Amino acid sequence: MQNTNPKMAALVEGALMVALAIALNFLRLFRLPDGGSVDLAMIPIIIYAVRRGPGWGIGAGLAFGIIDFLMGGIGYTWQVIVLDYLLGFSMLGLAGFFKGKQNAIVWGTLVGGFCKFLVHYISGVVLWAEYMPEVFFGIGMSTPYFYSLLYNGSFMGINMVLCLIVCKLLEKPLEKALPTVQ
Repeated sequence: MQNTNPKMAALVEGALMVALAIALNFLRLFRLPDGGSVDLAMIPIIIYAVRRGPGWGIGAGLAFGIIDFLMGGIGYTWQVIVLDYLLGFSMLGLAGFFKGKQNAIVWGTLVGGFCKFLVHYISGVVLWAEYMPEVFFGIGMSTPYFYSLLYNGSFMGINMVLCLIVCKLLEKPLEKALPTVQ
């Protein structure tokens, strides 16, 4: 006889997914000098959001963002912490709006990843413009709009593609192991 509290189960699952995201964050393919990296950390948060919905997903993204910052994030001002860590990672939880829908993991990755990119882009234009180098990736930088697009797009684009590939490969096994919760 098993007595499982659904909210407690969701909370425990969320904690496990955040822990997995933290572990995957340590397996970086590369990291840019002012933050942003290519890794697989988005995957557990997006999977959790698609399973549990946007509220739980946003909470898990927020928790991951806080822990990521505390474990060595780059935040020169409170505005950077709020935008790049708290709000940026919370955006991954928007994948939860596709819970129970056809191709949820694909649409969730695209929407959550794009919204995370958008927050980083705004942060780059508004908060990081003063750190813009004269040359980035061998291209002359003359405007923070292009610099932020190139900087944030370089790692977020790769992360989204990696997330889509891995999630599509795991889709069938995950449906059996972790069915969508009603």
